[in-house]
Amino acid sequence: MKLYHTSDKRIESPDISFSRAYLDFGKGFYMTPNQVQAEKYAKRFFKEGRSAFLNTFELDDHCEGFTIRKFAEYDGNWLDYVVACRKELAHDRFDIIEGGIADDDVFNTLDLYMAELIPREEAIKRLRKKKPNWQICLCNQQLIDKHLHFVESKELKNDES
Repeated sequence: MKLYHTSDKRIESPDISFSRAYLDFGKGFYMTPNQVQAEKYAKRFFKEGRSAFLNTFELDDHCEGFTIRKFAEYDGNWLDYVVACRKELAHDRFDIIEGGIADDDVFNTLDLYMAELIPREEAIKRLRKKKPNWQICLCNQQLIDKHLHFVESKELKNDES
């Protein structure tokens, strides 16, 4: 499977020890199968005056021996897991986690719920109206070293400058 990771640098050998905590699925290397989505993410770097690179990888189709958790939609299971990860309370760790990104409106709903300004049922109701932007998080360095293969890295151009 072809996957993309946008960063302010070329990344040929991902190392999850550099990952930040408190992300959607915890510490890991985040990618998307959607190249357009990855390229849009570059705006984050351009706004800060930094360069942006689209790093392309190939993930082996069969990763036997590693655990996978897939959230097919924004629902209560996704909400509970993301909240636990963002608070670093998640006990169920997986090697690969797939699901929607907490971005834009989704993040606003998540933020309101985490601040206890809306109840869980209201958060789930709001989330179910959203179509997930897909992310895949690799949370195991051995998996990355064995099954994730660097393809190329290209510098993206800021079309708004």
